[in-house]
Amino acid sequence: MIKSIKLFVLALCTVLISSCELDLLDNPNAVTAANTDINYLLSQVELTYAGHFNQLSDPGMRLTRMLNQGAAIYDNAVTPISNDGTWTTAYAGLLNDVKALIPLAEKGELFVHAGIARTLRASALANMVDAFGDIPYTEALNSENFNPKIDGGAAIYTAAIADLDEAIKNFSATSKGGATGDLFYGGTPDSWIRVANTIKLKMLLNRRLIDKAGATSAINALITGDKLISTAAQNFSFKFGSNLTNPDTRHPRYAGQYSPTGGGDYQSNSYMGVMHDSKGFPDPRIRYYFYRQVTRNTADVNELRCITNQKPAHYGPNDVFCLPTMIGYWGRDHLSNEGIPPDGLRRTAWGLYPAGGSFDNDAGRPVTLGAGAGGAGIHPIMMRSFVDFMLAESALTLGTSGSPRALLRSAIEKSMADVRALAMGSTEAGKISTFETDQKIVWADQVTRYVNKVLADYDAATTDDARLNIIATEYWLALYGNGVEAYNLYRRTGKPANQQPALEANPGPFVRSYYYPTSFITRNSNAKQKPNVTVPVFWDNNPAGFVK
Repeated sequence: MIKSIKLFVLALCTVLISSCELDLLDNPNAVTAANTDINYLLSQVELTYAGHFNQLSDPGMRLTRMLNQGAAIYDNAVTPISNDGTWTTAYAGLLNDVKALIPLAEKGELFVHAGIARTLRASALANMVDAFGDIPYTEALNSENFNPKIDGGAAIYTAAIADLDEAIKNFSATSKGGATGDLFYGGTPDSWIRVANTIKLKMLLNRRLIDKAGATSAINALITGDKLISTAAQNFSFKFGSNLTNPDTRHPRYAGQYSPTGGGDYQSNSYMGVMHDSKGFPDPRIRYYFYRQVTRNTADVNELRCITNQKPAHYGPNDVFCLPTMIGYWGRDHLSNEGIPPDGLRRTAWGLYPAGGSFDNDAGRPVTLGAGAGGAGIHPIMMRSFVDFMLAESALTLGTSGSPRALLRSAIEKSMADVRALAMGSTEAGKISTFETDQKIVWADQVTRYVNKVLADYDAATTDDARLNIIATEYWLALYGNGVEAYNLYRRTGKPANQQPALEANPGPFVRSYYYPTSFITRNSNAKQKPNVTVPVFWDNNPAGFVK
């Protein structure tokens, strides 16, 4: 039967060759430039960008002790095969769709669409350079070239900044239609201009290590222009919903942990320990970041093997080991790769911020499907507090405009306010109010005490290195959920200092850039794998062993 159909089609093509060529070449189910809904394509680009951010954020969080890194040595922390999906999302997904969208937008004089696409492309290129170093760019996305060569990271940074400048011109032009497919700001040009400038800020701050003068003047120009993210409404965050299926709109961290069997990520013991103890009182955000499924530490070695172990000899006296506190914060130490015991409904889970989980009101109940805010969280890609932390670092290290101390204070207050705002705008708001009333907790008083403690420590610091450590530590604590910038911060500054060591005394050198993915190396004749993970990205001129 199939053979008969093929013969019929062949005979028909002999008679009507032109029409058959059109029928065979134009798949009516395929997305082409002629039949693409540009608003749908824009939404797809933004969804893919959110996935791209999540993929690169994960290893960054683990390497910087924000989440548990489940490998015993650094060389196994980010393996070539683990990067295949990240590479595919960036090139076959995001960058390819942007390449299709921009000419469509410009042809239709939909300049906001084009500006958004350029902004996200520039951000993705910067992220890929920051993660991998030199990557394909000028020869990438060419359907006739399956072996694109890599370009230097510095040249790609330059191209990305030029893309951002062109995007800003797009946002300032008159468009024939609004960007109704924009999932971030509903097509508001001013917000996108601020995003573009803020991405430039973070790139310039990375470049300060190799071009102090250029970074200083360019950052000062951004400050003078006064078009950086500065208000809550301008926060560059991807918002998730609570829908379970068709489609699943929940935050991926929530979806991976809030189920009948629990499981999901292990939180970092050192991160939780710093939040609980380093100031002499708990960080006000701790109940929003983490949800304890139990409120007392286990005594069962089958659940938590390390409780019978001695602290490793290479740990310092202040290093957290095994359990951060005695009240149920249950995570894992850095580079702990022990097996998975039956603790899925006991380990500390993602909380209300940013994953849309549960607020920790000391209930100590296991996670359940739909608990808390149901996954209606955010990806905190570039928040207003991040801007002030970056400007504080810049003011301290480069002498750019602004007081490092005042910017530090503003950054902490903005971080606290944004965490609180997400929480009080969620379905957990009633639970939070009841708990605070019962415990006689005043949020504003907690924030004031915290800010005063940080500023007192800053005033007591006697060197710029010590002051930078305070700024960077507070930035790290505000970055929860963003491993992209945490990884950049750690390699750029070496801060926070005195991070928890690996469980193994000799885990190998720290990851200064990721291995290229297996798919890239095996399919591209021009690709060559890095000798090891100590190869720094172009802007990282810090010495070997700078971070551990």
